[in-house]
Amino acid sequence: MGKKRIIIMGAAGRDFHNFNVAFRNNGDYEIVAFTATQIPYISDRMYPKELSGPLYPKGIKIYDESELPTLVKKFKADVCILSYSDLSNQTVMDKASWVNSLGADFWLLSPEHTMVKSTKPVLAICAVRTGSGKSQTTRYVSTMLRKMGLKVVIVRHPMPYGDLNEQAVQRFATLKDLVKNKCTIEEREEYESHIKNGMVVYAGVDYERILRQAEKEADVVIWDGGNNDVPFYKPDLFIGIADPLRPGHELQYYPGQNVTRMADIVVMNKVNSATVEQIETVTANVKSVNPNAKIFYADSKVRADNPKQISGKRVLIVEDGPTITHGQMPFGAGTIAAREYGASEFVSAKQYATGSIKETFVKYPHLETELPAMGYSAKQIRDLEATINGADCDTVISATPTDLRNLINANKPIVQVYYDLAPRGDGFDKQIRAFVSRIGKKRRK
Repeated sequence: MGKKRIIIMGAAGRDFHNFNVAFRNNGDYEIVAFTATQIPYISDRMYPKELSGPLYPKGIKIYDESELPTLVKKFKADVCILSYSDLSNQTVMDKASWVNSLGADFWLLSPEHTMVKSTKPVLAICAVRTGSGKSQTTRYVSTMLRKMGLKVVIVRHPMPYGDLNEQAVQRFATLKDLVKNKCTIEEREEYESHIKNGMVVYAGVDYERILRQAEKEADVVIWDGGNNDVPFYKPDLFIGIADPLRPGHELQYYPGQNVTRMADIVVMNKVNSATVEQIETVTANVKSVNPNAKIFYADSKVRADNPKQISGKRVLIVEDGPTITHGQMPFGAGTIAAREYGASEFVSAKQYATGSIKETFVKYPHLETELPAMGYSAKQIRDLEATINGADCDTVISATPTDLRNLINANKPIVQVYYDLAPRGDGFDKQIRAFVSRIGKKRRK
């Protein structure tokens, strides 16, 4: 029958990993194209020959996903493989029907077939949706492990939006590394807090190479998952984060339901902001598909570095971009901080949106008041700055994990908001200590 001709549908992350581990050196298949969506400015480039391996001496072209009908016909594709995350189950089936109608098969790869095995213990932290509180959980766990005397290295889900060759293996140990690697706001949001917490962070494109380098300086590798994707590394302990403010999403989104089903531990975050009914719904849903999972509850504690600039003020709220865009959260930590510290008025960001930020509000019509911290390019950062400076408000509340004051010149005060995991009771901590005990016994053997 010959080689199956495959198009990998992605968003600059899982797609490249699936190619690297399942197809780069597999002569039974031919990857004829990548497609890209969800993230701006990531199509119309090449997956370079240096990363593609000997079977692809010219590299592989990346197209916009909207071109899929033309690509299936042009390349006579047999299969399209969905390789990105944070999609509703309905959207996944819509894409499957679309692909099938074009004459190609539609595949989803199993996590088991794409997870790389480490020589060091791996603790994976993933979420059922973007914005569930995964990063604050990673900070909590990594701090706890370090206090127990372990050398911890964090490997972050990919965000290679620039030169893919330069980003093949990235190591971040200081804030200067963020500048050296020309990180976008979205990358800074994920790396900066870990670096400030004294952790080394790896990211990039080639995750087996990344793992082998990280293993040289780690007793434990923490996989810090992006969106609601499953781990790239085979975990010895898998922690899934559920969000009671979006009850039902733990079963209704791909591949977040995989996280719900696969997790050894489920931490339900933000319970201090949720209703009893929401908490009970998520608990029942988790138990319905993963009765063996241990479920723990945690608050998300919000704090601001200058609360006096919020009290009684008219505020513009800037939130973590992915959380309120494709994560579809109606609000984030900035809104919670504005309420807790007594802001007098929430100024609508939409009416002041400029350039590419205005396009973001068109793409995500559920947004109105909150401003997503979009910054995938220098121009988009300038548009973000212009939007903030054009807003008629007293104070900007920034709940993006990166400090916007280092990136833009604002004409009004910016108050930085932080949020931290606060588990209820000591059950979750006991599970982490038990994990450390298990890996200690393995090392001694």
